[in-house]
Amino acid sequence: MKKILVLCTGNSCRSQIAKGYLKHFAEDKAQVYSAGVETHGVNTRAIEIMKEDGIDISHHTSNNVNEYRNVDFDFVITVCDNAKERCPVFPSKAKKFHQDFPNPAKATGTEEEIMQQFRNVRNEIKQYAKTFIQQNL
Repeated sequence: MKKILVLCTGNSCRSQIAKGYLKHFAEDKAQVYSAGVETHGVNTRAIEIMKEDGIDISHHTSNNVNEYRNVDFDFVITVCDNAKERCPVFPSKAKKFHQDFPNPAKATGTEEEIMQQFRNVRNEIKQYAKTFIQQNL
């Protein structure tokens, strides 16, 4: 079984959404972890927009990348430029991927405008995750 780590700055939105979709598309072919170079807690709006698409991430936790130092990952995916720059070096064979997604936690406007920005990022991550699983597992 392949092991995938999704890495972001605070492990609150983008990496949590990506973990949800990667697990969904990989089914039983991969163990998916998510972490941040910091931990900010799982964003409630991320939980809400994932529920809209039938995926429950409410049980996810916000983890620091250092918690997984001893896990031998096959793939490490950074989902923001900050995490890519700050990502510690893993002494493993992990193949690294990078895709910078906008941070929906920084969205401004009315509640509906903010939620729409979350949906837009969710949809980008969903397509990325689907393609990643198709091409790598």
